[in-house]
Amino acid sequence: MTRTHLTTALGLALATAAFSAESSDWAKFRGPAGDGTVPALSGAKWSLKEVWKSPTNLGFSSFAVAGGKAYTLVTGESDGNTGEMLLCLDEKTGKQLWSKPLSVIAKYDGGGDAGTPDNKGGDGSRSTPVINGGKVYVIDSMLSVFCFDAESGSQVWNHDVMKDNAGVQIKWHNAASPLIDGDVLMLAGGGEGQALIGLNKNTGKVLWKGEDDKMTHATPILADILGVHQAVFFTQKGLVGVNPKDGDVLWRADFPYKVSTAASPVVFEDIVYCSAGYGVGAGAFKLSKKGSKLSAEQIWRRENECFNHWSTPVVKDGYLYGMFSFKEYGKGPLACVDIRTGKDMWKEEGFGPGQVILVGDKVVATSDKGEIVVAEANPEKYKEVARKDVLDGKVWSYPILANGKIFARSTVEGVCLEVN
Repeated sequence: MTRTHLTTALGLALATAAFSAESSDWAKFRGPAGDGTVPALSGAKWSLKEVWKSPTNLGFSSFAVAGGKAYTLVTGESDGNTGEMLLCLDEKTGKQLWSKPLSVIAKYDGGGDAGTPDNKGGDGSRSTPVINGGKVYVIDSMLSVFCFDAESGSQVWNHDVMKDNAGVQIKWHNAASPLIDGDVLMLAGGGEGQALIGLNKNTGKVLWKGEDDKMTHATPILADILGVHQAVFFTQKGLVGVNPKDGDVLWRADFPYKVSTAASPVVFEDIVYCSAGYGVGAGAFKLSKKGSKLSAEQIWRRENECFNHWSTPVVKDGYLYGMFSFKEYGKGPLACVDIRTGKDMWKEEGFGPGQVILVGDKVVATSDKGEIVVAEANPEKYKEVARKDVLDGKVWSYPILANGKIFARSTVEGVCLEVN
C-alpha cells in the first residue's frame, strides 16, 4: 500500500470510529455494554441545547433508543383502567408514535403520591425497556414479561412470572429490567426452585429455571470475569454468578439484605462491587479461578455507609463515580470511590439520588431536581464541565446518550438535548 493510500485508509478508519461513537443507539438498560459507559464524543462542547420535550407520566423508567425511536414506561389509561404503558416516541421530534398497555395496577405496595414531603416519587413503572433484534422487551411491575414488535407495537408474546413461576413480589414491586444474552432473556422473581429464570427471547418459553433466591430491585448484569462469560444477579442472598445458557451457578458471595436492594453490581477486572441502602452499605469481592471453578472472597466492607440507594455507579480505571447517599434528597453527593479499597476520593454535594453514566472521560449526571451535570472522571478532584436545569418533576431515572444526544426524563416529562 502506498503512503497516500495508507493515509487515506487511516483517515477513513478514524472517521468511521468517531462516527460510530457518535451515532450509536442506546438500546438497553445502562447502555450498549450494560455498564453505563459509552466512548467519548469527539469535539464535544457539552452546550446542551434542547431538541424536544414530551410528557412522561409517573415512574422511574429510563429511555431506550434504537431505530429512530425512543421507548420508556409510563402510567396511562386503557379501556378505563389505570396501568403501566410502553410508550414509543419519535427520536427526532419526541412525538408519540404509539403506546401499549401492560399490567393494570392502581396502587403499589410502598408507593405514594409524587411530591409529598417525605420525597416519595409516586407510583409508576420502575423498569426500562430493551430493544433487541427488532423487538421491544419489557418486565412490568407485576413481573409480566412482554415482547412487542419495535416498529408497530404489536404484541409477540407474554409470560406471567407470578402465575407461571409462582412469583414472589417485593415492596414497591419489580424494578429490574430485562437482561438478554443471545437468545436468552434473564430475570429474577420466581418462587422456590425457580427464582432465577431464562426465557427464550423469541417465544417466551422457559429455557431454564432454578435456585431459591428472592428477587430484589437490582437489574442483573453480564460480565466476562477471568475468561468466564456470566450473568451476575444481586439477590436477597447476595451476589450470584450464573451461566446464561443454562442457569448453572458459577459462584456465590453472601451479602446482607434489608428492605430494598436496587443498584446493580459493578465489575472491574476480577472485582465485583455492590451496595445497598437501609443500613447495609457497600462491599467488594475478588474472584479467583481454580480449574473451571470460580470463588469469591470479600476484600473490603463498609457497613452502613458508602450507599448506592438505587443509583448504580460507573467505573473507570478502578474508580467508581456515582451517587453515594441514602435519602439525602436534593443534597446527597456525586462522589468518587476506589473500587479496590473502598476509600473515598472526593464528594460534591447537591445531587440527591440522581443517576450517572460515563461518556469517555466525562461523567454525565442527573440531580434529583432535574439538572444535567457534566464532570471530569478524575479521581484527584471534582471538576465540573457543564450544568443545565432541564426537567421538572422528580428525576430518579438514568440519562442516556444515543446518537450524539442526551435523553433524560422525570415523573413529568422527557427531554432530548443536543450535546454540541
